[in-house]
Amino acid sequence: MKYLVADFIHFLRVEKGLSNNTITSYNRDLRAYTHYLQTKENLDSLEDVSRSVVMKFLAHLKDSGKSSKTIARHISSIRSFHQFLLREKQIDHDPTVHIDMPKQEKTLPKVLNLDEVEALLSAPNKGDAFALRDKAMLEVLYATGLRVSELIGLDAGDVHTMLGFVRCIGKGNKERIVPLGSKAKEALEEYLEKGRHRLIKNKNRTEALFLNHHGNRLTRQGFWKILKQIASSVGIEKTITPHTLRHSFATHLLENGADLRAVQEMLGHADISTTQIYTHVSKARLKDVYKQFHPRA
Repeated sequence: MKYLVADFIHFLRVEKGLSNNTITSYNRDLRAYTHYLQTKENLDSLEDVSRSVVMKFLAHLKDSGKSSKTIARHISSIRSFHQFLLREKQIDHDPTVHIDMPKQEKTLPKVLNLDEVEALLSAPNKGDAFALRDKAMLEVLYATGLRVSELIGLDAGDVHTMLGFVRCIGKGNKERIVPLGSKAKEALEEYLEKGRHRLIKNKNRTEALFLNHHGNRLTRQGFWKILKQIASSVGIEKTITPHTLRHSFATHLLENGADLRAVQEMLGHADISTTQIYTHVSKARLKDVYKQFHPRA
């Protein structure tokens, strides 16, 4: 089974051109799936997998406490895998046919208010190389709405402070250009002028924009750790993730009258329905404002 999974992962990487993060997710899901088939169902061949076996695996995920969103992702991975095997004539049937996606819990994204954003972005103020880096990262993230993987994937040549934009590679290796605000430009220029060269180690000749204390490209985990430390230092009690600033970016734009299509373009969403969740956030805020200020609310 592991060789068939490896063939599928190779197909996703070479022919579909999916991002490393997406491929890692597929690989993790399918390793869990095939491990279950071999250890719990005693199956040696994917030809022997039936619909009922797939359903038992999904029940196993649910019993393990997995969310409906995670289970839906597993179904998508398994379905794509079996369809690939069917096309390659490795199996003669697809056991995932007529398996429905679980209903998703509709949760609105967590966002920061303007005071919280201001506190967060103002926190790195020591003036050393790490503080300059942290301030530049936070300013860019809030100014552009980049995903954290896109942020840490930036090279120094991807930012054009004079023209005021950043070039990034998003999901599916799609390139997009996103404007930079004046505050983000200032923070980036200061980091590039006074900070980045102090983080580069002699042995490294890296193009990465944001570097860790080893002089290597900062990782997603490294950024998340920095973000949580800064949020805690300014007393933000909300659960905050790198995506919180992306959510805040989109919500604040729409609340101030931005066009939904423009926000979709800046976020790099393939489908505008994905962007529309932020209109629900804005409506929720309107209700809060109404309750707070209307005398008979």
